[in-house]
Amino acid sequence: MQKIIPFLWFDDNAEDAVNFYVSIFKNSKIVSVARYGEAGAKVSGQPEGTVMTIVFQLEGQEFMALNGGPVFTFSPAISLLVNCETQEEVDDLWEKLSQGGEIIECGWLKDKYGVSWQIVPTALNEMLQDKDTEKSERVMSAMLQMKKIDIDELRQAYDQG
Repeated sequence: MQKIIPFLWFDDNAEDAVNFYVSIFKNSKIVSVARYGEAGAKVSGQPEGTVMTIVFQLEGQEFMALNGGPVFTFSPAISLLVNCETQEEVDDLWEKLSQGGEIIECGWLKDKYGVSWQIVPTALNEMLQDKDTEKSERVMSAMLQMKKIDIDELRQAYDQG
């Protein structure tokens, strides 16, 4: 088990959310499921026998999801950043994760469960860290105009001069 595991609090749809995420990412699986017993059901208001927590992995990264009730909700202040090597990977994840959710900007989206994601090509970080500040500024300006990040448009901005 990983030492630090992101913990996601859902109202009552953790199992649906986890199945959705595991279906999208390769190298992903459900590791374990714990169900509410009598004591936990009383305290949480969740029905006895329903899913309490699910430990799962996405691309080898462990997470835990909880059906904890409507006490807390997700915020974009915490997001899951996915580093993508190709535009095809960006496009695929963007399409799947944004379905039924909300497209924000600069590679950010909120999925249908309220979890915020950043779908980011690794090329963006490389260009933004270039020692030529004019190049990195052009890339930043281009990225700020985008919803889903387009690697070709970033490269065009980077190569202008």
